[in-house]
Amino acid sequence: MFAKFSFTVRACGVAGCVAGAAAAVAGWTSAEQNNHVMLASSAYMAQQITPNISLDSSAGDMRHRMEGLILRTQKDLCDALSKIDGKEFRVDRWLRPNEGGGGISCVLQDGKVFEKAGVNISVVKGVLPPEAVKQMRARGHSALKEGESLPFFACGVSSVIHPRNPFVPTLHFNYRYFEVISDNQRIWWFGGGTDLTPYYLDETDAKHFHSTLEKACRPHNPSFYQRFKKTCDNYFVIKFRGERRGVGGIFFDDMDQPSADACYQFVDSCAKSVIPSYIPIVKRHYRDPYTDRHRQWQLLRRGRYVEFNLVYDRGTKFGFNTPGARIESILMSLPLEARWEYMHEPEPNSPEGKMMAVLKNPRDWI
Repeated sequence: MFAKFSFTVRACGVAGCVAGAAAAVAGWTSAEQNNHVMLASSAYMAQQITPNISLDSSAGDMRHRMEGLILRTQKDLCDALSKIDGKEFRVDRWLRPNEGGGGISCVLQDGKVFEKAGVNISVVKGVLPPEAVKQMRARGHSALKEGESLPFFACGVSSVIHPRNPFVPTLHFNYRYFEVISDNQRIWWFGGGTDLTPYYLDETDAKHFHSTLEKACRPHNPSFYQRFKKTCDNYFVIKFRGERRGVGGIFFDDMDQPSADACYQFVDSCAKSVIPSYIPIVKRHYRDPYTDRHRQWQLLRRGRYVEFNLVYDRGTKFGFNTPGARIESILMSLPLEARWEYMHEPEPNSPEGKMMAVLKNPRDWI
């Protein structure tokens, strides 16, 4: 998953070295470098990607506003997850010295509560290859010139959280902003969503999750939640199995109406709903007792998660089709362990069977 905008990159192991190099290129003094790094490290997980600018959420270039949003979202979620788990995230800041931009990949692995949790951001620019332009035209961006390589800017935050306890669901979300220049015209849009993948059905959890998302959508447009829930149910489908990946959430793409500011405000509300939609569920269940049977079912469902991400997910495929993609960031979404079992069918009235019934026939939760 993104940061599904992790295109051509050079991995950098030490954030401080990267920050110093970027500052040196920008012509900062040593004092300015140190001050900027300290400010960045306290406000974000690492120094912001675009140097020496204000990332004010209320004014300025939309590129800078979105960079601020995704950096704050990453920091807030990593802090919340670390507080529960007791383990800190590994932070990798990387740059694209030839094309421009970079990203920050934060991964917590082998924790007490989270088996693998990744929260990535990327702020990149460069040239889209014709194959990527073709994908976008297929989604309705007919103004993009076919068969040409086009300049682009993209920034986004993406996260997948795989818990250790089978009674804690997996969470995925991503929020992004995209610009493409075609025939000297700037074409922009927003996209994103949040969805939940439980291993065992808890209706209270599903209702809480969806109610929180509906609350985030309502002030912007009363129809958004139902529209984007349906889109989510229809997007996260493993078609060759006839199953949804989970109990859904919201999903939208190519949003460019009514204005850039209105779209930004909506995305900001959605991003701020991630923690209240998910963290209470984690706290309710991460101490629940479970058996090896529960664990084996969790691993089977994680196999389905892998199938969707590698076969159907647009962002994953887009990353693979972009030359020089940072594979470690794209595949951050995959679990540490998964399982495939030949012809496995749960008993219809078992807890596993009840979960499968919902995956085959999505429900309304509020």
